[in-house]
Amino acid sequence: MAKNYIKDLHFVVFFIFLSFFSENLTAQCAGTDSQKVICDIENPVYQYVNLFDLLGGSPVPGGTWIGSSQQGLNASTGILNAQLIRGGGTYRYTYTAPATSGCTGSKAVVTLIIGAYVGVGSEATICNEDDTFNLFTAFDSKVMGPHTNGTWTTDTGQPATASIKVGEFKTKTTLHFIYTVPAVLACSPNEKSTNVEVTILIAPKAGKPEDLTLCGTTDLAGYTNLDLNDQLTDEDKGGTWTGLGLTSATDHNINLQEVFDTNGPGEYSYTYRVLAVPDNFICEDKEATVVITLEKRLDFTGATITVDKDICESEIATARYTARITQGSDNIPNGEYNVSFTVSGPSSGSQTITGNFVNGVLSFPISSSYFRQVGKFTITVTGIVSTSSKKSCTDIFSPFATDLNVYPLPSLNGAVLTADPVCQNDTALIHVNASQLSDGIYSITYNLYGDNLSMAETAILTVAGNKGTFEIPGNLNARNGLTVINIISITNITNPSPQCSNSANVIGNLTVNPLPNVTAVKITVNDDCLNEQFTGRISGLGNLTNVTFTYTISGSNSSTIQTVSLVVTNGNASFPIPLALLQNSGSTTISGVSLTNNVTGCQNTLQNVSDNFLVNPIPVPPTVNPLSFCKEEEATVANLVPNGNQYKWYNSPTATTALASTVLLQSGDYFVRETSAAGCTSEAAMVVVAINDSPAPVLNSDGQNFCGLKNPTIADLSNNTNVPSTVVWYDAPNNGNLLSATTPLIEQGRYYGFNFPGTDCFSSEYIEVTVTLTDCDNVPNDFFVPDGFSPNGDGVNDSFVIKDIEFLYPNYTLEIFNRYGNGMYKGDKNKPAWDGMNYEKSGIAGGVAPNGVYFYVLHFNKDNKPPKQGRLYLNR
Repeated sequence: MAKNYIKDLHFVVFFIFLSFFSENLTAQCAGTDSQKVICDIENPVYQYVNLFDLLGGSPVPGGTWIGSSQQGLNASTGILNAQLIRGGGTYRYTYTAPATSGCTGSKAVVTLIIGAYVGVGSEATICNEDDTFNLFTAFDSKVMGPHTNGTWTTDTGQPATASIKVGEFKTKTTLHFIYTVPAVLACSPNEKSTNVEVTILIAPKAGKPEDLTLCGTTDLAGYTNLDLNDQLTDEDKGGTWTGLGLTSATDHNINLQEVFDTNGPGEYSYTYRVLAVPDNFICEDKEATVVITLEKRLDFTGATITVDKDICESEIATARYTARITQGSDNIPNGEYNVSFTVSGPSSGSQTITGNFVNGVLSFPISSSYFRQVGKFTITVTGIVSTSSKKSCTDIFSPFATDLNVYPLPSLNGAVLTADPVCQNDTALIHVNASQLSDGIYSITYNLYGDNLSMAETAILTVAGNKGTFEIPGNLNARNGLTVINIISITNITNPSPQCSNSANVIGNLTVNPLPNVTAVKITVNDDCLNEQFTGRISGLGNLTNVTFTYTISGSNSSTIQTVSLVVTNGNASFPIPLALLQNSGSTTISGVSLTNNVTGCQNTLQNVSDNFLVNPIPVPPTVNPLSFCKEEEATVANLVPNGNQYKWYNSPTATTALASTVLLQSGDYFVRETSAAGCTSEAAMVVVAINDSPAPVLNSDGQNFCGLKNPTIADLSNNTNVPSTVVWYDAPNNGNLLSATTPLIEQGRYYGFNFPGTDCFSSEYIEVTVTLTDCDNVPNDFFVPDGFSPNGDGVNDSFVIKDIEFLYPNYTLEIFNRYGNGMYKGDKNKPAWDGMNYEKSGIAGGVAPNGVYFYVLHFNKDNKPPKQGRLYLNR
C-alpha cells in the first residue's frame, strides 16, 4: 500500500511539473518583457529601432505590434522610427506572437523611456503680409525637430502660443521666445529650454486701384492727359507705371483718345509696381493694376434677318427654326450679344436670347412653339446688346424683320376612286372624285395590293372641277384577279417651294382578267425506295383552286406526257406517281409541261419546273451464321453478328420495333435486317442463338472440415468436390482473385468455387465454402508447452505462445500469474501470445513484467480434459 502511495505522489509531482513547463513554453512564444532608455533621441540611429531585437527570451517571429503611440511604428515588422514620437516619456509596445501551434494569445511588452528633446533654436526673418507665423518652423531644420509637448513664453516670461500674429506690425520688429519641454527623470531631472528669435519685416503697398469705363466714340475729349496716380489710394509713393501709351519709367499720364484711335475698343491694363526696401529680401515687390475699358458705339443700320425655313403644315410638330442676323455697313465686333425679338401673326410672343457675332453674322434658334398654325408670321429684331458691354455707349439701332410661311396640306379626305376593268398587262385608267382638292397638278403615291402587289408607285393627277384621272402601267397588272389601289400621299407641285405633301388613304378596286400565274410554281419529289409510293408536290399555285397539271418522267425511268387534275389548297397540291412509271432504281427527273386554271380555262406553259430524285435499290438480306455464347458472358443484342449502325435485330420476322442493344440474349431465333445509307431496308435473315452453361461444383459431405495440423491447401478443398480437376476457387464471388492450388486454407476462410471444364463454359453458378481447421483426430495426450521466452524485441522468442493448440483445442483459455498469485494475462485463440506486459487490472499496476518465474494454467475446454498447470521463465 505504501509503494502505491509513493508512485501516485510521483505521478502528481510529474503532472504539476509538466503543466508548469507547458505554460512556460507557451509564454516564450512572444519572448519576455524588456525595457530600453533612450536619452539622446536626436541621434540618427533612433530613426530605426527594431523592437523585436529588444525582446528577451526566444520570441517566435511573424507576430504583430501595437503601441501606446503608433507614431513611426510598423505594426507588422516592429520597426519603430522613435524620432517621430512627439514627446518625451514612457511608451509601451506589445508584441503578439503568431497563432502557430502552442502560441495562441502569447504577448510580451517592450518599454521605451524617451528623454526630453527641446530641439535647436534658431532665428527667423518673415514678412508681415504672412499674417501668422508658426514658431516651430524657426528651429534648425538640419537636425531633428523638437518634442511638441513643451510650452512657449516670451523673453519677459509671458505665456505664448506657437502661432503668432505678424500682420498687425507696421514697422520692422524683432521678437524673442523661449521653448521649454518637461523633464524625463530617467534621463535628467531638469526640463530643457531653447531660444527662438523672429524678425518681422514690412511689405510695400501698391495701393487700391479704381477702374474706369468710357465710351471711346463720344466720351474721350476730357481724357487726353489722364493722371494714373489719381486712380490709386493708400499706395507707397515712388513706384513705376507700365502700360500702353506711357513713354518712360517715370511717366504716369496717358492720352486715352490716342489709345482708342490707334488700338480701338478694349480693356487696357496699367500696372503700378512698388519695390521692397533695399535691406528687405523677405517681402516681395507689390503691384496694383488699373483697368480702363474703352467701348465703341455700334451701328446696326442696314442689318437684316432671315429665318430658315418656310414649312408645310405637316412639319409643324417637328420643325426647327434658325434665324440669321447679318450686319449692315458697319462692322460688328465678334463676341457674345443679347438679341431681343418679337413674333407676330396667327400667334405672337417675344424673347431675348444670347448668341455670338462671328465675322458679321449671328445665328440663333427660334422656338417652334411660335409657329403652330398655318399662316404668315413676322419676326422682328427689337434690340441687340453686347453681353460684355458696360453700356457706356448708346448704339445706333432700328428694328428690322422677316416673314415665315406655314403652308396648308393638299387633302383627299372624302375622295372616291373607281377603275375600268382591264386584262393582264394592260394600262388601267383610274378616276378620282375629290371635293376638297383645288384645280391643279399633283403628284400622287399609291400602293397596289391583292393579286398585283407594288409599293410606292408615282403618277401625275390632273384635277379640274374636283375631278381628276391618272394611269397605272400595264406591267403593274401582270396578275389576274382583284387589285386594291390605295393612294397614300399627294403633293401639290403647282405651289412654290416647299411643295407640300399630305398623307392620304383613298382606296378603290381594279379587276384584272386572269391568266394562270406560273412564275412561282415548283414541283418536288422526295427520294424513296424502289416499290414505294412516290408523291409529286406542287407549290406556288397562289389563289388557284382547281387545276390540270401535265408532266413527263425521264432518266432511269421515262414516260410520255401524263395529265392529272388537282384540287389546290393554300397554293399547294399533290398527286401519286404511278408505280408502273418507276420500275428502275437510279436518278429520275420529273418535268412540268403546262398548268391550266380549271375555273377560267386559261392555260400557261411551264418553264424550268422540274426536280431530280432517286429511286433507291433495296439491299439483299444479310449473310448470317448460328451463334453460341456462355451464360456467364451475359451476352446482349450488341454481341450478335453482323453488327453496325446499318443492322437492326428483331425477335420475329414481322416485328417492326428493333431490339435494344442491351437486351440479354436467350436461346432461340433472332432476325436481322440491313438498312442502306438511303434508308432502304432488306428482308429479314434468321440467326439461331444458343446460350450454354456448366453445372456448379458440388461439395462432398463435410468437405469443408480439415485439421490445421496437416496444413491443408486449396488443392485439398478441390479434392472434396465432385469435379476436383475442373473446379477453380476465388476469394470473392464477383471480381475476386483466383487462388492457386498451393494456397493454404485459413480457419473460417470463405472460398467460392466455379466449374471450368476447359473448352466448355465457365459455370454461371458457384458454391460458397466456409472452412474449419479444427477437425483433428487422435489428439495427443501431451504436446510441447514452452518453458520460457525473452521479450526483448530482437525478433526471436519475443512472446509466449503454445503452437497449434487452436487446432486441437479451439476453445482453450490460458491464464498467467506472477509468484504472488496476481493475474498478468488471459488469452485464447483470438489472443494467443503473451508479450510480457501486465494486462490484468487486479494485482500490481500495469506495466512491464520483470524477469522471473511465472505460472500458467491451460484450460482445454474439450472432452472433459482437466486443466494443465506449469511454470515458465521470463528473461529479457
